[in-house]
Formats: sequence, structure tokens, C-alpha cells
Amino acid sequence: MDEAIRKARTLIEALGWIRRFRDRYVVIKLGGSALENPESVRSFLTDVIFLETVGMRPVVIHGGGKDISRAMEEAGIEPRWVQGRRYTDLETLNIAARVLTREICQGLVDEISRQGGEAVGLSFSSGKNVLIGEKLQLAGDNDEPIDLGFVGHVVDINREFLESTAEKGQIPIIPCIAVDRDGQRLNVNGDTAAAAVARLLKAEKLVFVSDVPGLLRDKNDPSSLISHINVAEARDLIADGTISAGMIPKMEAALEALEAGVGKLHIVDGRMPHSLLLEIYSDRGVGTEIVP
Repeated sequence: MDEAIRKARTLIEALGWIRRFRDRYVVIKLGGSALENPESVRSFLTDVIFLETVGMRPVVIHGGGKDISRAMEEAGIEPRWVQGRRYTDLETLNIAARVLTREICQGLVDEISRQGGEAVGLSFSSGKNVLIGEKLQLAGDNDEPIDLGFVGHVVDINREFLESTAEKGQIPIIPCIAVDRDGQRLNVNGDTAAAAVARLLKAEKLVFVSDVPGLLRDKNDPSSLISHINVAEARDLIADGTISAGMIPKMEAALEALEAGVGKLHIVDGRMPHSLLLEIYSDRGVGTEIVP
């Protein structure tokens, strides 16, 4: 009986948040590293189904860098990196598109279906592309443009495909391949793509699900987790080096999304069972939340 009462109290605690977030979008980026453990992925998708069932509108955007690298290795192609981004020639683009849309995206859709939910993959391969991109230009030495091949960034979304899918009670699953105005496919960074979608949707929440517990003051000390900060404090952490390396472009894009109207940013550990629900529907949360 005590256990039953404890469960009831947990549901009551969640009730206020459920009512508050009903019909609001939550954009969730599932990182490539979080895709490595099938059990963690199943638990994560259970949480996503729960979100949709209680009235939120989850949108899942996923990467798959490690799977792409493995497929390139099998094809005898050596990955090449330029300023932390994968150089994408036509052959690499074809491999990335196949891995992301036909393997990972379809696998997520199938698992949601197996658990009793309903999901739809939205990409060029389904005829319902959501991510609209432009070729990414980076400045090198002497401001000379750096050629990254078929690498882009998200500049707009097909809102009709996205909203109509969510309104039907289906969960949109979006691989990080964009298409430009001329129909050219582009490899885009999943973190910045998720931030762009959240910004354009004015989402209630943007959630990064990865293999870290959140922002840490000391990257080697999990107990140094930062539970709650605002945008200005996050920019201070970038300036002092606490947020560094590959985390910087992710955070910059996310902070811009917050400044453009997204309600909150959350960073949670996908290896923790039900971290997504605990972060959104409990009073304390389990990761890092960043507010405007």
C-alpha cells in the first residue's frame, strides 16, 4: 500500500506539468552516442510515447555519426574532418542519407510501433521533407571560404508536414538530412538542426539527450552537475572555458533558440532510465535546465 501511495503522489506531482504542457511542442535531439545502447533507446522511446499520450507534441531529431563512420569504413572510405565537421562528398552523403533515413529513422519508427505508439519518418526518402537547408560556409585563414562538400545548416522547415503529423497523434522522427531549395540533399548537424526547429516552432522545450548527465563545472566530476542556469550564465561558462570544444556550437544554437522564444533547454543523460520524463514532469529534474 505504501508503494501504491508513493506512485499516486508521483502522478499528482506530474499532473500540474501535464496540464501546463498540453498541446505544446517539445523538440528532442537524440544524440548518436545515446543510440548505441538498444535498451536505453527503448526506454527513451517509451518516454516519448508517454509525452504524446498525455498531450504534448514531441518531435524527435536524431543523428547517427558513429553508424555513418562504420558504414564508411565498410565501404573503404576514410572519414575526413574539417573544423570538427565531417567533410561530405557525394559518396559520403549517399551513405549518410541511407544510414540515417533507412536504418536509424526507420528503426525508431518500428520500435515506437512495437510499443503501441505511432510515428512517421519525415525526410526526403518519405516524400515529406521537413528540414530546409542551405550550404554551410565556414571562414578559414584570410577569410577564405572552406569547402565542406555537401554540408548545410537548417534555415527553414516545412511546417505543414510537421504540424499535420503531430495533430494526427503521430510522432515525427526526423533524420538530420536537409534539402535545399533546388532539391540538393545536405548533411546537417543534428544539434543545430534541433535548435533551429525548436526556434521556428517556438517550442516549449528543447531537449538534448546524450551520454552526459548535463552541464558539469568539472567534466571529470559528475557531482558538479549544474541543475539550473540562465542564458547569461551559460554564456559566461562558454567565456571561461567550462563549456568548450564541440559543446560550444551546440550551446550557441540552443541559446539563440531560447532568446527567440523557446521556453527552456534541457540536457539529460539518455543512459538513465526515463530521464526524459523525470526532467520534464518532476519538480526537481535530473539534468541541466537553461532558461531565458
